[in-house]
Amino acid sequence: MKDKEIQKLIEKETARQKKVINLIPSENYVSKDVLTALGSIFDNKYAEGYPKKRYYGGNTFTDELEILCQNRARKAFGLSDKLWHVNVQPHSGSPANLSVYLALVPPGGKIMGMTLTAGGHLTHGQKVSITGKMWNQVPYGVDPKTEKLDYLALKKLARKEKPNLIVAGFTAYPRAVDFKKFREIADSVRLPAGRQGAFLMVDMSHVAGLVAGKAYNSPFLYADVVTTTTHKTLRGPRSAIIFSRKGKKLGDKEICVLIDKAIFPGLQGGPHMGQIAGVAVCLKEAAAPAFKKYAKQVVKNCQALAKELGKLGWRIVSGGTESNLLLVDTWMSGKGLPGKEAEAKLEKAGIIVNKNTIPGETRSPFDPSGIRLGAGAETTRGRKEKDMIKIARKIDTILRNGTKG
Repeated sequence: MKDKEIQKLIEKETARQKKVINLIPSENYVSKDVLTALGSIFDNKYAEGYPKKRYYGGNTFTDELEILCQNRARKAFGLSDKLWHVNVQPHSGSPANLSVYLALVPPGGKIMGMTLTAGGHLTHGQKVSITGKMWNQVPYGVDPKTEKLDYLALKKLARKEKPNLIVAGFTAYPRAVDFKKFREIADSVRLPAGRQGAFLMVDMSHVAGLVAGKAYNSPFLYADVVTTTTHKTLRGPRSAIIFSRKGKKLGDKEICVLIDKAIFPGLQGGPHMGQIAGVAVCLKEAAAPAFKKYAKQVVKNCQALAKELGKLGWRIVSGGTESNLLLVDTWMSGKGLPGKEAEAKLEKAGIIVNKNTIPGETRSPFDPSGIRLGAGAETTRGRKEKDMIKIARKIDTILRNGTKG
């Protein structure tokens, strides 16, 4: 590379990534093939519009690429092209979620989503997000005792508040989700204008790779729309996908048509074709038999990490995990260690995590009561349960140095 400053930064970041233990659930390590596709010649092409309906010439091969990526997305999750439409153009998860709301929820309408402290995402209707400014969030949390979803309470809330759309999907909820119950909750909503049932959107960003690898419940039997990022357990580039059920309508319009229009021309211009090429590669990898072993190992590793930390005296939120992530209470359980300080201590010792709010949070989101750990990246590196036990013990030693516990 001629630009020596950038080359030096790339080399520094490469060295940093190699030497640390990466436990951030939102991160992973992509294959060389994904990186090659991401930086390919397709990045030169402007492809505003959709396949066969572009606003620029010269899109013969970008059309082939986008259609291939759509087909690989369906294959990775075992979906029929007769039932599911796929949009692979979202630049990331936030515009993917925003486009669904723009398409399906009138301005000022209600989105039922989990609170940030309980494990929800900013784009699920939080006030600081555009999704909480354009629409009204119907917030839900978890049972304060079990720290798990209370589906009966959710149903009562939905029937009372009558949201236009319910989001089932989280950024910091470690347990398996019963999507069938969410479908029943959505169907129980009675809306004005003659429409029965709220739309059910599943944001499976964290568990997409686990769903593809059959290590987590699939939402596709029950959801109207499924959104996902591609850079977490799916091990792809930073991008997003929207799956929408064919035949499902809002008024006389199919929701897949409305969502496509919300992405383009509603929110975005030309798609990032190099990014789509990288997504297509990761989807092919996710459909391979070896990926199922990976997905199952992610869950095993996460459970081993949670179990050992629990044995060492750290309170694990909800008592465990059935996914790619877990939450550790470093403050409220008597350890007296703020999440921000825990994150800094671990990073200084070469373990990368992120501070995180926990259910019943009493502190600021900038310095919350816990940390969030994940096993996706280290599983990619070949870690097994025995390795996670060693990591848990190392975490315990680092955090106890100078804490009250």
